[in-house]
Amino acid sequence: MMVAGRVSVNGAVVTELGVRIDPDADIVAVDGEPVGTAEKRWVLFHKPPGVLTTRSDPHGGKTIYDVLSADLQGLRYVGRLDRDAEGLLLLTNDGELANRLAHPSEGVEREYWLEVAGRVSRDAINQLTAGVELEDGLARAARARLIQVSDVSSRLTLVLTEGRKREVRRMLSAVGHPVMRLRRDRFGFVSLGDLKRGAWRDLRSDEVRALSGTEGGEA
Repeated sequence: MMVAGRVSVNGAVVTELGVRIDPDADIVAVDGEPVGTAEKRWVLFHKPPGVLTTRSDPHGGKTIYDVLSADLQGLRYVGRLDRDAEGLLLLTNDGELANRLAHPSEGVEREYWLEVAGRVSRDAINQLTAGVELEDGLARAARARLIQVSDVSSRLTLVLTEGRKREVRRMLSAVGHPVMRLRRDRFGFVSLGDLKRGAWRDLRSDEVRALSGTEGGEA
């Protein structure tokens, strides 16, 4: 569009690619019609299991964008959940804040509910919080709590702050308890609540404000 002379800045046609503007002061128009920046939007999505957190899958797998409505197709996801996991996934068009929240240095808490194979011992819980060695370095849970234990399976909650790829599954496998079910219930100050699988809602203004200033923290 720029090369074709369809874009103007402050009334003057601009054809040079990469021209910088001040979005708060300059008026950009296409074909004479002013354009503006999109209003920032944050959406909480309950990702169902069996759905990929990606824009497209060359192997034909179902992605989150196959589930989301047309008005959400332009949003990007913040962090990932693997195919078999379910739960809270944030989507937004606020790239700056999304990048900050996803970076390990921010220490934003992610809380997970898990069902794992076998009887989880107190020693295993202590090992998760003390740290387990993975192929990409030491991984440590900020908190871990047993909910229910039997000889066949155990249920627990786990709070992490890094968001490494398949970190939860790798940590539990490292202590001898492969994950059977995995659900993310919280990201920073935002909780999944009773949102149904495959459903979504816009974040409230107080939730967005909390994310903007978050350094982890429990909801």
